[in-house]
Amino acid sequence: MSKHIHSHTPVKRPTALSLAIICVLVGLNLRPALAAIGPVVTQLQLDTGLSFSGVAWLTLLPVFAMGVGCFVTLWLRRYISLPQLIQAALVLLLLANLLRLVDAGRFNTLTLLLTALLSGSGIAVIQATLPIVIKSSSRDGAKTMGIYVSAIMAGAALAAGLTPYLAEWLESWRAALAFWALPAMIALVAWRPWSARYARSFSSSLIAQPQVKQLSLSRLVSLTATFSMAAAGYVCVLAWLPPFLVDLGYSNTQSGLFLGYLTAVEVIAGLLFPAWAAGSTDRRKALLSVLILSISGFIWLANFSLTTSILLPLTLLGLGIGGQFPMIMIVTMDHHQDTQLAGSLIGKVQGYGYSLAAITPLIMGYVRDQLGSFSAAWLALAMMYSVALLLCSRYDPSRYLQLQRAPAPSS
Repeated sequence: MSKHIHSHTPVKRPTALSLAIICVLVGLNLRPALAAIGPVVTQLQLDTGLSFSGVAWLTLLPVFAMGVGCFVTLWLRRYISLPQLIQAALVLLLLANLLRLVDAGRFNTLTLLLTALLSGSGIAVIQATLPIVIKSSSRDGAKTMGIYVSAIMAGAALAAGLTPYLAEWLESWRAALAFWALPAMIALVAWRPWSARYARSFSSSLIAQPQVKQLSLSRLVSLTATFSMAAAGYVCVLAWLPPFLVDLGYSNTQSGLFLGYLTAVEVIAGLLFPAWAAGSTDRRKALLSVLILSISGFIWLANFSLTTSILLPLTLLGLGIGGQFPMIMIVTMDHHQDTQLAGSLIGKVQGYGYSLAAITPLIMGYVRDQLGSFSAAWLALAMMYSVALLLCSRYDPSRYLQLQRAPAPSS
């Protein structure tokens, strides 16, 4: 248990640049463990014999761990400081990526599944804690959140674009996957001195954790549903866009580059839309815009013809998916002005949301195995996003205070 900081002790806050740099270094590590799989899935299947449904577990398990891990993190925050939690999470990501270098023979599938669980657990801890650091340390939380989420997308872009080249250069898909331990090591080395210097600005005391029962149950369910549907679209694109493109006749390298392009567009969107929304407390215009872009992209993929450029639907999806994550997180945290309550809320929303979204790549892989096509799955995602569109239209900030005062549901 860390000591409480006395009121007379001066608190040193990080500069905007310093906070942005550490958010980028940490955020870059939150998607390579997932994004690197798709571009080498053909080689992986040849070595392990996994079907599309089997490969889906390499996305399902980390996403499920990301969900459950959020609740575990909310509990751990009562006993372990934020700096220590984030440091431990980076160690988990480092180990998860390094273990993918191991050829375990007949236990290869189990080893890969173990790395998926480890990476998902590390991601969960960071996603449930770093937003608290941002909200409590930044004067412009929306823009900093945009930088952080853009870094997450950039990590996915780098992993998707570079992994097939690394596999070719290193002559091993295992070595290509293990390469992503390097940015985790860099982030770990940077985090320790940074957090030691600025910990008091975001971790002045450990939490007798406030419960988010002060928010109405219906709004908590609505926010969770919105996040889970957005996460489902994101993880399905991450897992299945490269195999979808291979089905169309593109090579593994080309499919990896196209996924890299999509995630690069996500990085741009992750900066643009939060910056646009920062000018108003009502974020709905930006949020509805990104969902409409995503719906358009999914419908286009479902009906894609090689007579048109694949870059067109990928651009729409990149703008939509890249903008939706920071916007949904910003809107969720807007529901509470108190940093700890907002952190608890985003932790619960992500916990339930990722747990629900985890099953969708498996369903999509099953659809591909049964129908020989991803088209039906892309259409299903478009319909799911249409429901999210209706939910987001209700997020009027003038009602947030009223929702906070709603009676808490009985436990």
